[in-house]
Amino acid sequence: MSDVADVTVVIPAFESAETIGRALASVAAQTLLPRCVIVVDDGSVDATAAAAEAWRGKMNGIYLLIIRQQNAGAGAARNRAVEEANTRYVAFLDADDEWLPEHLGATLRYIDDNGLTLAAHNIWQIENGHETLLDTASRLSDWDDPYVSLYCKGCIATSTVVVDREAVVSAGGFDPTLSNGQDVDLWLAILRVPGVRFGIFSEPLARYFISPNGINAQTARRFRFYLMIAHRWAGEIAGRSAGGVFALWFRMAAIHLGAVQGSLSSGNLIAALVACLRFPVNLVLITVSGYTSPMAVDRNFLTRENS
Repeated sequence: MSDVADVTVVIPAFESAETIGRALASVAAQTLLPRCVIVVDDGSVDATAAAAEAWRGKMNGIYLLIIRQQNAGAGAARNRAVEEANTRYVAFLDADDEWLPEHLGATLRYIDDNGLTLAAHNIWQIENGHETLLDTASRLSDWDDPYVSLYCKGCIATSTVVVDREAVVSAGGFDPTLSNGQDVDLWLAILRVPGVRFGIFSEPLARYFISPNGINAQTARRFRFYLMIAHRWAGEIAGRSAGGVFALWFRMAAIHLGAVQGSLSSGNLIAALVACLRFPVNLVLITVSGYTSPMAVDRNFLTRENS
């Protein structure tokens, strides 16, 4: 493995003037440097682009490309960067997260050693100054089929992912209509292909920062889009094994539990009650989707003909 990896780092940024420098600094500090970093400023009205521009010449020889576009969401921003990239791999990093120095080197070694298309790892969650380990790797063993585990628990942290760029293109990129869960939707699209392998290793080599005003605090919207994704892939999951319907029920339970917990944490008792009442109905609906939805989901959200 050379000192420079054939990797493009993809960073979507919106109103990230205060954090983009931290993200870029963590890229420049990698023990194995990427070839390129693409920051897509998704219509910010603050100084995000200027804050990123300030890092030009400070990236240890990494090529830094900054693109500004009208606000279209994180999915569209990531798609734009994937289309611009010309390396074998792309690595995703959110503008308010950061990598530890060994992230790229360790992840690429893991890919090479195991013949993987996509790899990720555990991550530290930082909230109000408190650091908690998110053990995503252990979740893969909850089901006999790791793909089903991914559907049930969404056990990949986006800022830890390194993936073959062609796999992203073949899967059609991120769905920009999904404000939440678009990453899990893409991973499911990539990994449903026979012979495509993925893995998650246990070393936590990134930090994920939670903001009270961030996308993860918007419980109602997250609930809605997670339901959409669950139904989109229900036919695929139900068709993978005789017990696939149990995975659908598990996912419904997890989505509703998350909605209840999120609502209660914000003091919204009515929303928590509504989520509880909707659970039996959604359990029936997901079962129907499992038996009636097509196993193959057509998707193409990239705009260039020769991406």
